[in-house]
Amino acid sequence: MLLAILLVGTVSFAQEVHKPTYEQKGDLIEATLYHDNGVVAQTGYYTQDNKLEGEWISYDTHGIKTAEAYYSNGEKVGTWTFYNGDTKKEVTYDNSRITAVKTWEVTDTRVVTN
Repeated sequence: MLLAILLVGTVSFAQEVHKPTYEQKGDLIEATLYHDNGVVAQTGYYTQDNKLEGEWISYDTHGIKTAEAYYSNGEKVGTWTFYNGDTKKEVTYDNSRITAVKTWEVTDTRVVTN
């Protein structure tokens, strides 16, 4: 009897697993991937032949944006932005090769009021 109560209680309180979702959007497939806690981990697109395409955005387990990335037919392109606390890093790609890196860090915060 105790085992049955324990089993029912465990099943009742188990977290719902969020499986990735995929939706056809024209010639692309929109993907939404989740962390174990149900928060969105990544959003982006695939081509019909399963190559990353366009903008991909990543989030941490609290839903805070951590990266913006860009692909063209599976190749890294454009300027990617990475956020980590007070640090912002921009990495520029051309044909999946890094061509530039810029880093900013917030060292002083001021609030201006009238």
